[in-house]
Amino acid sequence: MGMENVDMIQMIEQNAAASSFVGAFGGLAIALLGAGLAAVLSGIGSAKGTGIAGEAGTGLLCEDPSKFGKVMILQVIPGTQGLYGLVVWFFAVFRMGLLSGALPQLSVAQGWQYFAACLPMALGGLFSAIAQGRVAAGSINILAKKPDDWSKGMVLCITVEFYAILSLLASMLMIINISA
Repeated sequence: MGMENVDMIQMIEQNAAASSFVGAFGGLAIALLGAGLAAVLSGIGSAKGTGIAGEAGTGLLCEDPSKFGKVMILQVIPGTQGLYGLVVWFFAVFRMGLLSGALPQLSVAQGWQYFAACLPMALGGLFSAIAQGRVAAGSINILAKKPDDWSKGMVLCITVEFYAILSLLASMLMIINISA
């Protein structure tokens, strides 16, 4: 009977310690996770998208190195989502107050608000960058077969970019409306 009481007391103490940790750092940790996901997932998507376009571009450049400038433009386009994700990360961290030099006190609810606000850019950046890389690879094929029509491929890439911009806008508007 005495050992069960000791175990119960230890469980209560561990629960209290965990609760105080969540209360002290939980909101900030959740918010930073959301901001980090916006940067990392958008960056992963951009790396994948520019890689897809780059693979297509190397094939064309082996045949015609004079098209390097146009290939590079098409390859770089899927990289913008990584930049947008970094902008969301920076803006969220700024709004949290981390750049002031003091450790901000965010409630768990505020942490979840930041997390949710960063998700549009995290997921929108990941998926749109990969899709845009595929479109850019197809546009490089247009450049290879009909060089005068390569701008049509650019328009197709910009269509996908629109959804990355909507993700950026959604995240920024949600972050702006999180009350301190």
